[in-house]
Amino acid sequence: MQTKLNPQTQLQDTKVVFTRTKPGRSTTKESPEWVRISAASAITLGFKSGRFAREFDFGGINLLLNYDDGCRSDCAYCGLARTRPGDYEDKSFIRVEWPLVETAPLVERMHLLESKLTRLCISMVTNPYAFRDTCTITDSIVQNVRTPLSILVAPPTLNRTKLEEFKARGVDMIGIGLDAVTETLFRSLRTDVPAGGSGLSWTQYWKIVSEARRIFGPWKVNCHTVVGLGETDFDLVEMFDKLVGQEIFPYLFCFNPEPDSRMGATPKATITRWRRIQLAKYLIEEKGYRVKDFMFDSDGSLTNIKTPSPNELIAAANDGIAFMTNGCPGPNGEPGCTRPYGSYKPSESYRDYPFLPSTTDLQRIKLELDLEGLTQ
Repeated sequence: MQTKLNPQTQLQDTKVVFTRTKPGRSTTKESPEWVRISAASAITLGFKSGRFAREFDFGGINLLLNYDDGCRSDCAYCGLARTRPGDYEDKSFIRVEWPLVETAPLVERMHLLESKLTRLCISMVTNPYAFRDTCTITDSIVQNVRTPLSILVAPPTLNRTKLEEFKARGVDMIGIGLDAVTETLFRSLRTDVPAGGSGLSWTQYWKIVSEARRIFGPWKVNCHTVVGLGETDFDLVEMFDKLVGQEIFPYLFCFNPEPDSRMGATPKATITRWRRIQLAKYLIEEKGYRVKDFMFDSDGSLTNIKTPSPNELIAAANDGIAFMTNGCPGPNGEPGCTRPYGSYKPSESYRDYPFLPSTTDLQRIKLELDLEGLTQ
C-alpha cells in the first residue's frame, strides 16, 4: 500500500480530545489516549513505511486497546496471553506487529483518508477499563469519521446495557471472538483472572452473542472461529450452520502458532483441510447448504459434499470468494476488513486473500483443495 500522509498535516475540522478518566493511575501510554494498530493499518495511515507483497486497495483499520497490565485473559493460542513471556507492549497479536500510536492523531488521519477507508474496528481486551475506554474512542471516531465502525468485544466486560450503549453511540457491528467452536475446547484453552466481569465462560460468550444479535439485528453480528485449535471438521460445519441460521456471520481464521505461547508448538491445519473448511463455510453462508449436505468419517473429518453436480463445487471454487479474508463489510457491502496476514506469515503463501484471487492463485487453490476427493 503506497498511501502517503505528511505527519505534520493539520486538520481544522476535527475535534479530538481525550482526558484521563483513571484517577490515581500513572500517565503512561494507555488507552484511551493511546492504542495499538495493525501493521497494515500503520502503513495505510502513514505511521510507518512499508508495502505489501502485492498491490491491492486496503481500507480496513484495526485498533487494539492498550494497558500497562495488558489483557487479563490467558488464552493458550493468543500472542497477548498473560503467561506468554515478554513485556506486554512487545507482544505480537495474530503474529503481526501492532505499533503503539496516539489516538488523537490516529483519528485525524482516518478523517483525512476517509474516502479510502472501508471499515474501522476497535478490539477490546479483558480489562476493567475496556468498556469505558472503548466508548471514549468510539465517540471520537463516530464524530469525525463516517466509515462504518465495528467493535470486537470482550464478553467478560459486557452486558445488555453496555451493548445498547455501543449501539446508541453509533457502532455498526459487533464481533465476538469465540475462536473455539465447542464448549469443551473453549474451557480447556481459555482462562482469565478477575476483571470485573463474568470471566471467560462459554455461557457468558453466548449470552453476549444473543444480546448483540437482538440489539444490532440480522447480519450485524459476527463470531470469529479458528481452524486448528483441536476441533473436528464436523464441529466447524455445525457451528457455521448454527450461526448462519441465526443470521450471524461466521468469520474464519487459521490458527497461526505464536512462539512461546502455550500452543506455540502446535502445528497449524494442513492447507487442504483449511481450503475445504473455507469452501464448506462459503457453501453454507452463500449457497444454502446445511450440515446434512456434508459427510464425515468417524473422526469428524470432512470426506464428501453432497451436491447435485460436481460443477456446482467447481463454480464455487472458481469464483474465488470462498478463499478471501472474512471481515466486516464496507459501506456498499464489499469486503471492508481484509486484515492481511491474520492467518499466515508475510513470508508464507496466502491462506486467505485480502483481494479476489487471480487466475494463477485459483490454480494453486484448486490443487490445495483436492476437490475431486470431496465428490467421489
